[in-house]
Amino acid sequence: MTKTELRTQYKALRKNLSEAEIEEMSLAIANGVLSLDVWNKTYFHVFLPIEEQKEINTEFLLHLLSGKDKEIVISKSDFTTRKMTHFLLTDNTKIKKNVYNIPEPVDGIEVPSSKIEVVFVPLLAFDLVGNRVGYGKGFYDQFLAECRPETIKIGLSFFEAENSIAGIFEKDVRLDFCITPKKCYPF
Repeated sequence: MTKTELRTQYKALRKNLSEAEIEEMSLAIANGVLSLDVWNKTYFHVFLPIEEQKEINTEFLLHLLSGKDKEIVISKSDFTTRKMTHFLLTDNTKIKKNVYNIPEPVDGIEVPSSKIEVVFVPLLAFDLVGNRVGYGKGFYDQFLAECRPETIKIGLSFFEAENSIAGIFEKDVRLDFCITPKKCYPF
């Protein structure tokens, strides 16, 4: 299927999920992250979920990272440049939803992309070789291209892998892993 077809299909699948299902699957995904060999890293980038889009609740993941004394980084999106600015998540960080209902830090301590060692990537669908389909704005492809080559890219998905995705571009950045409630896919 093409990216556009997959976007439509997976948005519809997500729309049918209940709050209880989202919570249960989000917890299973966070538990799946425990199996990865990433705990020697320090700087972890986590997306804050758009509840209206029924995204994965990353609160469980945030608690896990916090419990392991990791530096947690969250982003603010600029829809004019399609760039993301990254900030350290602290007890003093104020979060506010933007016009697209994306929870973002108001301000804080900026962290360069080059310092981030692990990125948890939001997505709608992914395939067996690590290609992913997001919302199509290119924010994460641009951000991931700014990271160091050894930065570990981990997709989080409620659903299992597609066999393949048609229409992958050269600038599309592949994942290293994808965690679903049932499985960890290494690429």
